[in-house]
Amino acid sequence: MSFRGWPKICCACLLLALGGCGRIAQSLYVSGRNRDIQNAAHAIDAARDDVQRARAYSKRGRAYSEKARYCRMTRLIASDEYERLFELAIKDHGQAVALDPGSREAYLDRGQTYYDRATLELQESKEGKRWLSAAAADFEKATQMDAQDYRAFDYLGLAHLQGSEPEKAIEDFKKEMALNPLGKARLADAYCTVGSHYHGQKKYDVASADYWKSIEMGGGGDGCAGGAVHGGDPAV
Repeated sequence: MSFRGWPKICCACLLLALGGCGRIAQSLYVSGRNRDIQNAAHAIDAARDDVQRARAYSKRGRAYSEKARYCRMTRLIASDEYERLFELAIKDHGQAVALDPGSREAYLDRGQTYYDRATLELQESKEGKRWLSAAAADFEKATQMDAQDYRAFDYLGLAHLQGSEPEKAIEDFKKEMALNPLGKARLADAYCTVGSHYHGQKKYDVASADYWKSIEMGGGGDGCAGGAVHGGDPAV
């Protein structure tokens, strides 16, 4: 074989090696989630009270959810298997809430599982608002249980933002900003999103005001900057 043929062979070998590494990484990740499921099952059996049992159920629910999410993203499972895993996750989360209704973490974990499903549906151009609403309800409950937990406001704001309710997200992120610096970055993004919304409605003055709020808070990409400079009107 001539020397000129070796680069093609090398490239082919490299692609095969990368593909093999990818499959190994997928297998390791799924195995990790299976271990999490098994460990949580052991913790459920070994729990000494309802609080411990609820915590274990919640962990297993998240493990089921994460396995389902990852396997669906990487196309390792069919849709019916995804549905089965998701139902197992929600069942465990329901057990956790029933056993320890005063647990903020139980609501946060279940909300995260709903949110993960919603984002998958939206990525696939499917209807995800049903799951965003369920996630927002759990995150809202968590904020009511502890108004000092910035994570609950962060998750709630993200759910509202994904659910095309940016004005609500702005209020959530304002509350988060009072508790954690992350809220400022989230708020800047939310203002940019609201500006884009009004931009689409050709309400350029209102859009520009929100773009500027985003920029003043240190956020806003090229789209926000351009909209602010031109009063929101791309034709200017």
